[in-house]
Amino acid sequence: MASLWSSLEKDVFNPQKKRLLETIRVWKTGKKKKMSILCVVVDTFRPMQPFLVKVKVERGEQYKVAYRWPLAELKLVDGKTLNQASLDFDLHFDKVYKWTASSFDEKKTFIRCLWKLNHRFLASSVTFVNVPSCAAEGRQRPQEDRKDTVETESQEELSVYQEMTPKEAADVLRLMEEYEPLVNNSVAFAEQLSNDLYVLDEANLGAIISSEKQVTQLMSSIDEALAEVARVEETLQIYDELLGSVKQQMDHIHQENSLLHRIVSNKTRLMDEILFLTTHLDLSREHCDALSRADLSSPSGVKACIAAAEALSGCMNIQVQPGYRKLQSVAEQLIMFETLKQNFENSFIVHITSIFELQGNAQVPALGQPVDKLSAPSHGLHHEELAPYAPLMAWLRNANPVLFCDLPKVYAQNLSRLYDREIKAFFEQAKTSLLGRRKGSLQESLEKPTAMGSRQQPRWSLPGSREGQDDTPDKGNVIKMLEQVLRELQPLCTTEQQFIEKFFQLSQDPANLQVLEASASRGGESTAPPEDPPCTKPRSQLEEPTTRLLSEIFSCLEPELRGFLDVCNKAHPFGCLQVLVTLNDSVFEMWGSSSAPPSSFLNAVLGNMLLLAKSSFNKYIGTLCREIEEAKVLSKMKGGILPSVSRFEEFVDFSEEVFRTARRRGELDKAHLQLAGSVFSSINSLSSANLKVNTDMVMMENFHHIHCFLCQKKIHCLEGKKREAKQRYSEHMEKYVIKYLGQPLEKLNHFFEGVKARVAQGVKEEEVSFQLAYSKQELRKVIEKYPGKEVKRALETLYRKIHKYLSPEENLLPVVWHAMEQEFIRQYQEFEDLIQRCYAGSGIAMDFTMEDLLSYFNSITLSHM
Repeated sequence: MASLWSSLEKDVFNPQKKRLLETIRVWKTGKKKKMSILCVVVDTFRPMQPFLVKVKVERGEQYKVAYRWPLAELKLVDGKTLNQASLDFDLHFDKVYKWTASSFDEKKTFIRCLWKLNHRFLASSVTFVNVPSCAAEGRQRPQEDRKDTVETESQEELSVYQEMTPKEAADVLRLMEEYEPLVNNSVAFAEQLSNDLYVLDEANLGAIISSEKQVTQLMSSIDEALAEVARVEETLQIYDELLGSVKQQMDHIHQENSLLHRIVSNKTRLMDEILFLTTHLDLSREHCDALSRADLSSPSGVKACIAAAEALSGCMNIQVQPGYRKLQSVAEQLIMFETLKQNFENSFIVHITSIFELQGNAQVPALGQPVDKLSAPSHGLHHEELAPYAPLMAWLRNANPVLFCDLPKVYAQNLSRLYDREIKAFFEQAKTSLLGRRKGSLQESLEKPTAMGSRQQPRWSLPGSREGQDDTPDKGNVIKMLEQVLRELQPLCTTEQQFIEKFFQLSQDPANLQVLEASASRGGESTAPPEDPPCTKPRSQLEEPTTRLLSEIFSCLEPELRGFLDVCNKAHPFGCLQVLVTLNDSVFEMWGSSSAPPSSFLNAVLGNMLLLAKSSFNKYIGTLCREIEEAKVLSKMKGGILPSVSRFEEFVDFSEEVFRTARRRGELDKAHLQLAGSVFSSINSLSSANLKVNTDMVMMENFHHIHCFLCQKKIHCLEGKKREAKQRYSEHMEKYVIKYLGQPLEKLNHFFEGVKARVAQGVKEEEVSFQLAYSKQELRKVIEKYPGKEVKRALETLYRKIHKYLSPEENLLPVVWHAMEQEFIRQYQEFEDLIQRCYAGSGIAMDFTMEDLLSYFNSITLSHM
């Protein structure tokens, strides 16, 4: 129990500033499943209040307070021990709690604690029944109290002892010094002290008897003082009765004064409310007439309507208490305001809708300007016509958002018809300016089918391009015309976007997004035409109300721009490349421009077009790579540069010129790498081709040509291809030299190849001459076949053959001939070394020396210079 007590105090009640008085382990009567602990606690601070706390024991000996009852709410304690000892007892709070104690002693102690707390804190308000010990407790209490009193008095007597003062200690020392002889004899000293004490007692008794008269005088003085106090109390009572009537009169006066103050306050508040209603709920006659007439056709009428509408909004936005609406005058005034508002709303919507329809049905002026002066239509006059109505649009947006949300939709539907006609005419003029033709010839040229696989088609022609080179625009004309078109479209779209954002109060805040939500949902059909791929629409475009509205207004802009880009692609063999560069630069320029809004609609459209241009460019590069890889080389080919290499050079030259000032060239670098890989694959495919010329020679020339071209261009992304081309060029030149070098000394070359093979098989070098096929006699026969004149003649034949098949454009003859010379000298030295090692002492030597060989090469080189 001690450990339970200490644990409960430490873990549960000390942190709550409670002091534990008693505990009992119990469970609910009839349900001995889970034991709980009832604790009687009291606050450690004043005022002290007792509580009954139920504590549960969780796993790991953790205690948790389950419930707490103030003992002031306890009504009855039923001990259930009238006839026999029982462990059950009931506690009556708002409901009856039936408990069973773990032992009778704990129950008895617990109820005794409740009994004591009831008498001490609760003024015996708790009823105890079936508790026989209560009476005994009551009878035994006085005895216990007396016993406690005696013990307390004894403790007080013990606590009366005080330490001697220094004066008392000095007197004791002086006394002991005076009677020092007697101190040594304790019996005599004690007798002397007793005699002195007796003398002092007699003196004290005499003093008390002599002071009896003074005590009598003191008591008489006290009696006189008490009588005087009684007289003063009677006088004060008389004064209090006199002041009582005065107090009643003053209280009555104070009450009447407070009522007067309340009346004045109520009158003041009533006057303030009346002035508030008459001031703020009053609309002047001029404003009422302006709203009733709704004259929106003249500038003065529009200004009057704006002022009246703002005044009406000020009156209707006043916060009126619900009780005031029951007043007849207030109700009539509010009804009048609502009627004026509804009538003016209808008149304004009819008027502004008619303006939208007139602007949408306006005629597009004929395009009479010169071809080289392309300009997009301007809607400045239309915007100026609508600008005076912007305050009324803002008023309508705040007054009736439901009606307002339909107006942007009506505006977009009407203006889209005008923009459709103007944009189509603008792009027709742009196409005419680009191709120099009128509409009939333009359609014929673009729709003319091209024969598949035609040999007469130019090698760089694209599907659908014109066959005649005379009609092909200059390569710079495509970029120039596309840039001009984009420059003209930017102010058109930006101005319209800025106007609708200002006129319709559009912004990106959540409240304004909800204004057009109904309009967007009713007009939720996609504004893109069916042929547009949905993947080109960015997600942000479907979420912004401004962009949705512009998408409907410029519904034909994206299809027309896409058609114009198709014309640009077909107008020049490299049209897709020019379109990609121009769109890239335009998009970057618009993103960095401070005049264009950050969420410009044109940015989204150009972003879609840029994705389309990248896709077209990638498709074109893929088609070109396949054509290069699948190109078949004619067997009658006599060498030279392959067509695929020439096409690659032409593409790189043109693309580098176009991308010279471009801000991004990632797509071009990828295309260069793809094309270079395809060209390398095309050259490698020559190894399997059945050519009449040496394949290594053709591959050597082409790789050398590519290496020289890439060195000249200095393109960073093709540095790896440049190194690869140099390596492949060196490899094929080595193969070519080795293959043709054996032709002048073919039999001698075969002989020494066999000697090296025998040595490699393990035959000793000095024993090779004993092989029948490689004896000294056989060696002499082979050497006799290659005298100096024969070798020179063979070299001249080789030179003429190389000169015949090598392309003169590459100027590789000196390089190849020098490589031939070096390889021939190396081979001659190798033959001499094998003769010295395998045929030592035989006296066999070739018919020509190193000096002869060098003179042969020099004479051949000089004779063909």
